[in-house]
Amino acid sequence: MLSHPTDDKLRTLKLTGMLKALQEQRLSETAESLSFEERLGLLIDREQTERDSRRLTTRLRFARLRQSACLEDLDWTAPRGLDRALVLALADGRYLAHAHNVLVTGPTGVGKSYLACALAHAACRLGQTVLYQRLPRLLEDIGLARADGRYPKLMTKLAKAQLLVLDDWGLTPMTAVGCRDLLEILEDRHNLRSTLITSQLPVDAWHDYLGDPTVADAILDRLIHNAYRLTLKGESMRKRRSRLDPINGLA
Repeated sequence: MLSHPTDDKLRTLKLTGMLKALQEQRLSETAESLSFEERLGLLIDREQTERDSRRLTTRLRFARLRQSACLEDLDWTAPRGLDRALVLALADGRYLAHAHNVLVTGPTGVGKSYLACALAHAACRLGQTVLYQRLPRLLEDIGLARADGRYPKLMTKLAKAQLLVLDDWGLTPMTAVGCRDLLEILEDRHNLRSTLITSQLPVDAWHDYLGDPTVADAILDRLIHNAYRLTLKGESMRKRRSRLDPINGLA
């Protein structure tokens, strides 16, 4: 007789996980054999699981990852020089606690963006705030934000993300203004937050890419000295998949 008032109170308190578990227990033939504490423990466990799932969904929505990727789905069989030990070490998130960076380089199509998104997804699961940005588009957006008054808010957002993913580094020419904006981003994050970069350019070519020697020195000083490096190689994964599966490989 009290089931409906209890349900209403759980809804009011936004304990939706407990409510679902309680409704399932009422329909279960084995629930009555459990003690009060055992049944209560199951309700609490379900509530915790529901809340963790909602938080993860919120973090992933904020991150806006380019690809739906996770480390469990990485292809370890492709001959692309993927350092499995290092990837699994990064998965535990200790580099985030120490504000270390990650640099992923390699030719087009070898899975740099997918790996970056998989590491970002792992960080979200660890409760970290993540923000994904394609560097060319980000620099354009910063220019627009400077013009329409969003600049301080955007720079604060970039500074606060516990992991900032900058994809497609070096894909388009770097301007002097873009170089200075990039320095401001990395200066705000230096020794405080982690940055993950993907690039077709080898790290040794970044100084020339950035152009201004003085600004380039400052950027690389804040970026590479405390960074883990993953250097991928080999042929395009898209080409490899299309050869193995001519239909689905084109997806």
